[in-house]
Amino acid sequence: MTVNDIVKSLPLTVVAGGDGLGAEVTGGYVSDLLSNVMGHAAAGNIWVTMQGHQNIVAVASLAGLAAVIVAGGAVPERETVAKAESEGIVLLTTALPSFAVVGLLYQSGVKGQ
Repeated sequence: MTVNDIVKSLPLTVVAGGDGLGAEVTGGYVSDLLSNVMGHAAAGNIWVTMQGHQNIVAVASLAGLAAVIVAGGAVPERETVAKAESEGIVLLTTALPSFAVVGLLYQSGVKGQ
């Protein structure tokens, strides 16, 4: 399954990194604790968070994540969107709460770590 497949099946908006929509998703991870994501998310995962600051882009890049979903109607900072675009990180947003996003991802076939 690709990031694009997920974008088509969930109520997500692509805000940065549209060129990376073809990336394969290997699983999912949800956490708002950046050190937790760095230590436990696997390369190719799609990460669900409510964080919208620039550090999420650095973590996604470091961990080799397929995409980041900013959930709960949180709006990524302008600088975050610019950094994600420049680093080729797919950044998605949704009004759905994290719990609902994770449930829908699971139903779509994305398994957790």
